[in-house]
Amino acid sequence: MYVPAHFEADREAIQDFLARPGAANLVTHTAQGLLATLLPFVHDPTIGDHGALLGHVARNNSQWSEQAMGESLVIVQGPDAYISPAWYASKAEHGRVVPTWNYSTAHVYGKLVIHDDPAWLGGLVRRLTDMHEYGSDRPWSVDDAPERYIAGQLRAIVGVELLITRVEAKLKLSQNRPSADIDGVVAGLDARGHSGAAAAVERARPR
Repeated sequence: MYVPAHFEADREAIQDFLARPGAANLVTHTAQGLLATLLPFVHDPTIGDHGALLGHVARNNSQWSEQAMGESLVIVQGPDAYISPAWYASKAEHGRVVPTWNYSTAHVYGKLVIHDDPAWLGGLVRRLTDMHEYGSDRPWSVDDAPERYIAGQLRAIVGVELLITRVEAKLKLSQNRPSADIDGVVAGLDARGHSGAAAAVERARPR
């Protein structure tokens, strides 16, 4: 991934980014060629030397049974949005501005491990559920569903674990613009309802 120095994410930013990955694309190189699936993941920094991303696929998805060749890749995507040059204060000063696209992404490489174990899968499903139900007025719990029903659901999935070997991350969030332009970007994104993208720009603002 091309990462200019002013858009490079430091270790702390990467850990914060992976702590809430949402859904991400798992890409594996197999004898069939490249295979990809969009999956929800949870990051566990305590596994191995560099942490791991944990998720699951449908048992009928052949990606888990096709042996991965070499490194596998998970592409984690953060908020992204179109940035209008009309939002820049510098447009009125000299007009030398063009549109761009803001985004944050991490390419997470590692060894893929398959888990076909109900206990492992049960723990993962609870972690994923608790993470995404957190803050809800009426959070749903795995225990809210009948035990036999959950057991059947677990039989229909297979666990995947990416043991991380390296991470390339890029936060392209207007850090290269003057402060007044960043103010305009935040206001413009908020006005269009892109509050997540606006918050990301504010967090990345040079201090």
